[in-house]
Amino acid sequence: MVVCRTKNFAGLLLLIFLAQCLWLVHAGLRSEFGCYPAGAMERQGRVADGLAQWRGGRIAGTPGNGVEAAGIPGGMSGTGGRGYDSYHSPLSYLVAAAPVVFWPGAVDPAHQKLWLWLTRIPYLAFGVLLGASLWFVTRRLYGNAGGLIALVLYCFSPGMIQSSSELCRDSEMGAAWGAFGAIFTAIALAHTLYAPREVVLWNWRRIGLLGISLALAVGSQFSLAVLVPVTLGFFWYLAPERRRAAGIIWAAACGLAAMILVAGYFFHAGEFWRGLRAAKLLDGTPAALAMRANYQNAIAHIVKASPLLIVLLPLAFVAYALWRRTRYFGNTAPLLVAALCIALALAAPDYPGQGFLLVAMPFLFTFVAGVFADLLETRFASILRLAMAAVLSAYALWNVVSLARI
Repeated sequence: MVVCRTKNFAGLLLLIFLAQCLWLVHAGLRSEFGCYPAGAMERQGRVADGLAQWRGGRIAGTPGNGVEAAGIPGGMSGTGGRGYDSYHSPLSYLVAAAPVVFWPGAVDPAHQKLWLWLTRIPYLAFGVLLGASLWFVTRRLYGNAGGLIALVLYCFSPGMIQSSSELCRDSEMGAAWGAFGAIFTAIALAHTLYAPREVVLWNWRRIGLLGISLALAVGSQFSLAVLVPVTLGFFWYLAPERRRAAGIIWAAACGLAAMILVAGYFFHAGEFWRGLRAAKLLDGTPAALAMRANYQNAIAHIVKASPLLIVLLPLAFVAYALWRRTRYFGNTAPLLVAALCIALALAAPDYPGQGFLLVAMPFLFTFVAGVFADLLETRFASILRLAMAAVLSAYALWNVVSLARI
């Protein structure tokens, strides 16, 4: 009964999250709130390129004259001729344009807002799915309390709501969901290797999920290819006596991810190879790590994305450092991945640094949820439970009220 109530409450939180995203999209399209006009050209250009590829034109994100995607609001007709996109594969363009593939003809002014609503659907879906994945993972790792802490932090995070609404810039929610899924699917797969069964056929569902997650992450942001060896590292760490089996599973998932990425080029092997050669996998400079302003900007970005972390994250760090019980793999793994993403963001502060910071957020939520779930099992549990309930409730109310004023 308790489990059922918790699942229902989690579902309600995800519905509230979706309602906040829909409200923000509505506010942006109604009154040109925020950065929408500044980001409209790039966003519409990406949709135009994706439509051109869907309709038989050139591969998105590659040079060429291309095919005019007639009827795109704002007069955009794609971004052909600028060379290969160094940061995104055609998969990201195809996803952006998928909801309007079957739009008949040009977009007249009377239906322009509907067309713009449709282009937000993939990112709204990614946002909800990432929240559901976060809930599933943290509940399995830390119990109902940890799952709810992580989900409340996520569902009332201004940064997550804004990114899922695709406001101000092209959203990296697909990259965030893919990265989160890749890491924790790899961890789940590694644990299955202790069972004496055939490693590939028995695990084909999880292998498929890992391959799709890697393809979505790398396809949305090339630099997230850094997570490919990270997943292998988790495999080998968790199953040291079955590294050969782990390697087979990892190779199978990587092969599937490569096939999906090639499919994004509509199986044009030459364009795929040239796109990979032009991709910037590690677009950063070590000198940026010594710049104090980069650290200040990264901290400001994280706090702006989830203001409550300015309190909970330092407390979680202190507990993790001083209390040995919190220093186990379930807490350490998300912390390590978040630290890696933040370090890469510091090395490339402009782009893809912002994408790395977004990817780090669900891992930070997971880490905080894990540490506080451990604290809720101490003799101070009753006091901490009341304090956490009050803080999270106030945070949720503050975010909803702030959003309603837009």
